[in-house]
Amino acid sequence: MALESRITQEEIRKEPEKSIDREKTCPLLLRVFTTNSGRHHRGDEFARGNVPASELQVYTWMDATLKELSGLVKEVYPEARRKGTTFSFAIVYPDQMRLGYRVKDVGSTVAGRKGAEDLMSLQSQRFQIGDYLDIVITPPNRPPPANPRMRPF
Repeated sequence: MALESRITQEEIRKEPEKSIDREKTCPLLLRVFTTNSGRHHRGDEFARGNVPASELQVYTWMDATLKELSGLVKEVYPEARRKGTTFSFAIVYPDQMRLGYRVKDVGSTVAGRKGAEDLMSLQSQRFQIGDYLDIVITPPNRPPPANPRMRPF
């Protein structure tokens, strides 16, 4: 007799995130790589112990939101404080099958505007300690990067 799980993917997503007591929980070191080239770093740029040069090291918690993380980046890069600047986030994680790294787009925020993805947390995107965060900073006078997976025709 086989047992079948009756839990759907929707129910798993609705599961509340574990709240983190920031007074009692030690923060994690988050290695953040930024670029203003209009695209995320490629997975092969992280291969063999190499990483892009534009690294920020941030101590934060798993419940940190994208809006909170964009605020930390704005503290370091004053030019990113302008209203309308877009921050596009991706998680860079090791791919055990290909022995390299994969880049997963997770969301974006816009300085000075509220958005649906502002409250998205690292934890909700299955971020694991040891993964990297890649952020594309797009000034307000430039259009946000096009989806590289889409064909131009």
